[in-house]
Amino acid sequence: QVQLVESGGGLVQAGGSLRLSCAASGRTFSSLVMGWFRQAPGKEREFVAAVGRSGANLYYADSVKGRFTISRDNAKNTVYLQMNSLKPEDTAVYYCASSLFIVIVTSTSQYDNWGQGTQVTVSS
Repeated sequence: QVQLVESGGGLVQAGGSLRLSCAASGRTFSSLVMGWFRQAPGKEREFVAAVGRSGANLYYADSVKGRFTISRDNAKNTVYLQMNSLKPEDTAVYYCASSLFIVIVTSTSQYDNWGQGTQVTVSS
């Protein structure tokens, strides 16, 4: 079992930046693919970004490509999501998740453990 704790959410104006962090414990972090998802009110949880086990492989949803950057520090058991040029439509609860797949995956059903979520609100 993997425990995940997100932090770094908040209220920001459009065009601003936030950096989310997700600290993991309970399993060898470097054996996990890590992903970020988000869920806006009344909408399905959607994929945002994922990083492979070594940190070399990255994948983004089209809606965030060029604005968000996912990274990981295996020595600190932490994954990050740097969010720049934020838009009101980025407002959501953001979740980090871990997967035992050996390649990057993007479906919620392919992730085994989830954090509690952190709220990101972007005002116009």
